[in-house]
Amino acid sequence: MNFPMIDAQAFFQMISTWFVTSGVDILITVILMLIALKIAKGAGKKFASLLQNNKDDEFKKRADTLTSIVQLVLTILVLVVGCIIILGELGLEIGPILATAGIFGLAIGFGAQNLVQDVISGFFLLLEDQVRVGDVIQVSGKGGLVEKVTLRMIVLRDLAGNVHFIRNGNVDVITNMTKDYGRYVFEIGVAYRENVDEVIQVVKEVDEELRRDPDFKEDILEPIEVLGLDRFDDSAVVIKARYKTKAIKQWGVGREFNRRLKMAFDAKDIEIPYPHMTLYVGEDKQGQASPLPLRLQMQGKAGKLIDNGME
Repeated sequence: MNFPMIDAQAFFQMISTWFVTSGVDILITVILMLIALKIAKGAGKKFASLLQNNKDDEFKKRADTLTSIVQLVLTILVLVVGCIIILGELGLEIGPILATAGIFGLAIGFGAQNLVQDVISGFFLLLEDQVRVGDVIQVSGKGGLVEKVTLRMIVLRDLAGNVHFIRNGNVDVITNMTKDYGRYVFEIGVAYRENVDEVIQVVKEVDEELRRDPDFKEDILEPIEVLGLDRFDDSAVVIKARYKTKAIKQWGVGREFNRRLKMAFDAKDIEIPYPHMTLYVGEDKQGQASPLPLRLQMQGKAGKLIDNGME
């Protein structure tokens, strides 16, 4: 079998010509792509480091969330533009390729509607600043600290350390408990015998003491707001109050306030009641109560039960 002879000189000349014309352009394009990718990554790190000097915690949260998204978008943009330029230098028609990619993307869109829904929902979550890394939220029946937000999902870690991955397309209602500031609501139950005004005064004294504490004064934005006597329960009257704190600090402040309030109530002999029941046997029209039979049962040293009937 005879193979056609290849003119080596002509072949190398063709390669040299291609390299001088298109090869150099492709090489320059690849170098520029690598430089652009490095610049995008470095710019993201520089931007993130600059944000660390900003004292606005809410600004930091939003910026940290958007930095990773912006880096991803810039990386994809650089790669797409670079590939299109390289394909053009290789002599391929870009128009049909883009048309084919459009049709292929449309087919993927129909076959992956959930993915498209996740991306669109994630875009608006980020655009409207509904949730940021570092927020404590409740969403889709789960609650916890937001560790990551992407265009496709939200990643939460709850108090027990469990990690929840929630698709953005499944998000209906987000409850953000650390947006701009935090609130801690107190429902303080005391016995019916207690003077409500005295109890409120003790609450305010504990608040003043807590706000003077250097470990907590920077976290408390306003003095405690006592809303007043809220309701009458079966065994207690309930006084409602609330704190305004820095975001995500409300739980630590609330626990410390509860500890100090319990100590103050003990010192002033203010009763925090536990559920109890009052028996009422009723009266007849003459104001006479029916006898209430009682039986007192005691256990002797030998373990024998001794019954003392009372009436």
